[in-house]
Amino acid sequence: MKILIGLLIIAVGAFCQSSSYVPINKIKSWSWESYWLVQGIFAWLLFPFLGALLAVPEGQSLGGLFASADSFHLWMTVLFGVLWGVGGLTFGLSMRYLGVALGQSISLGTCAALGTILGPVLLQAFFPEMNAIASLTASVLWGVAVTLIGIAIIGVAGGRKAREVKDNQAAVADFNFPKGIFIALLAGCMSGCFNVGLTFGQPICFEASSPLFASLPATLLVTLGGFLTNASYCLYQNAKNRTFSDYGKKDVWGNNLLFCCLAGLLWYSQFFGLSLGKGFLAESETLLTFSFCILMALNVTFSNVWGIILKEWKGASRTTICILIVGLLVLIISSFLPQLLQ
Repeated sequence: MKILIGLLIIAVGAFCQSSSYVPINKIKSWSWESYWLVQGIFAWLLFPFLGALLAVPEGQSLGGLFASADSFHLWMTVLFGVLWGVGGLTFGLSMRYLGVALGQSISLGTCAALGTILGPVLLQAFFPEMNAIASLTASVLWGVAVTLIGIAIIGVAGGRKAREVKDNQAAVADFNFPKGIFIALLAGCMSGCFNVGLTFGQPICFEASSPLFASLPATLLVTLGGFLTNASYCLYQNAKNRTFSDYGKKDVWGNNLLFCCLAGLLWYSQFFGLSLGKGFLAESETLLTFSFCILMALNVTFSNVWGIILKEWKGASRTTICILIVGLLVLIISSFLPQLLQ
């Protein structure tokens, strides 16, 4: 029963994340770099900080935890957050060229596979005595393999859509499949660094903290690293494109701040839900290792629901839609496969 509750919580977080880009469509008169930076303040700083406070026992502080943490683990956690930030930047571009459904499917699918494997592998390289590689059991690797198969099937559907839909302007204004697929794969590889950061940040927690919130301080460090990357790029684009004036448009500040806040809250919900969900999965070491992959696979599933709602697949043939559905089913199966193979 606990496992079912944990998976349900992760699914709710995945649904929220997949919905996080919908509020962005309501932002008015701001360039991409301006609204990306503002929503990032909420998604990668404010809400992660508030979430991390839930893990702080009475009489202790986050500052004290970070000051006493092993410096190698702390800086590796932030470093992989910086690398994940590169994935966050290209992630937005992948949806620009492929749409919400296909862009998230390819990026998050690649992120799921690499994020699951890289953490234990790198931890094994630095700390062989921890035997972190043992967590990558045959059932976990099978789950990752099936996830990659699901990605490939969805990629086939995307390629067919590119050939079949001659006028993509209604749904995805800048649709470009070759360019989009390259950016999406890059985004997925770099985004997988988020889970690597969480892996290195495992020791950075309060012993007296509830298992439900234990990983939230490490999550804050990862998102902080990602914010540094994104903020630097956005401010550079503001200067390059002379869009600093966006922040002075007082007539849209109320509207844009509201929807940036909502987008940031929905985005952060995935990792808040992941932390809570893992607290219920403690009885299954396999599902704990595979939980990040489960989150990403469910993100893909729900993002395609939004893709259908936003009519991004309108005009594609019935065969193409069937291929897409098969790919989604494969991803859903991959989420539960490791537990079934135990």
